[in-house]
Amino acid sequence: MAKEIDIIPEWLTITVDSATIKLSKIVKVNQVDTDQLVMRSPTVREVRHATKACPDDEDQSEMILFASLTDAGANDLCELSVRDYKRLQAAYFRLVREDRV
Repeated sequence: MAKEIDIIPEWLTITVDSATIKLSKIVKVNQVDTDQLVMRSPTVREVRHATKACPDDEDQSEMILFASLTDAGANDLCELSVRDYKRLQAAYFRLVREDRV
């Protein structure tokens, strides 16, 4: 059985240590206009910290983690379009997948 090829979207550049996510529009992050975010690969400590910070709110825990991994403010990430936030989620799951290239 042939393995399904994992197609990397055009808006994503991924390495072992990080992902660069091209956003669909320019946003203000840390008071700077940008059209991309760089997300580094998480550590176990960061994941545990985010989970512990909001044990009963998975969405908020994810927001804390993504803010840490992108060096962006959580309020800045809240201003992303849903499309761009879903891009962050997709990039995160590609970073933590064991079988990625």
